[in-house]
Amino acid sequence: MDVSQIIHPVRLRIIFAFAGQRTLTSTQLQDRLPGIPKATLYRHIAALSELGILEVVDEQRVRGAVERRYALRQERAAVSEDDAARMSIDDHRRAFSASMAAIMAEFNAYLERPGADPLSDGVGYRQFTLWMSPEEVREIIQEVRATI
Repeated sequence: MDVSQIIHPVRLRIIFAFAGQRTLTSTQLQDRLPGIPKATLYRHIAALSELGILEVVDEQRVRGAVERRYALRQERAAVSEDDAARMSIDDHRRAFSASMAAIMAEFNAYLERPGADPLSDGVGYRQFTLWMSPEEVREIIQEVRATI
């Protein structure tokens, strides 16, 4: 897969919105991502569909138009180890920047919701320094991946 096709803040936010095996219409997705203009959202939905990352799981006629319900193809929405190995340093830099931009947008959207309460909701952010051997790093990465 060409990783650059999914490494975009809007596309990553769309992928995040489908977390938990949700199926959503473009209207429902628009409601979940209010800061993204409708035309931009539709363009990125189309691109993700063409890439096989989103798939149409249902279609219904609604007032003369066809409303599609989409689902995320989880296995296509992730960067594989092989894909990551083929990425250049600049590709990794762009991927990290896009990921952070998407996370910041999601966090801001959360904070804008009525009643947002980071403490009660268990929302946190921390940076830690860990002194570990390469083997310990591999073990903790495997544990986190298994947990996720």
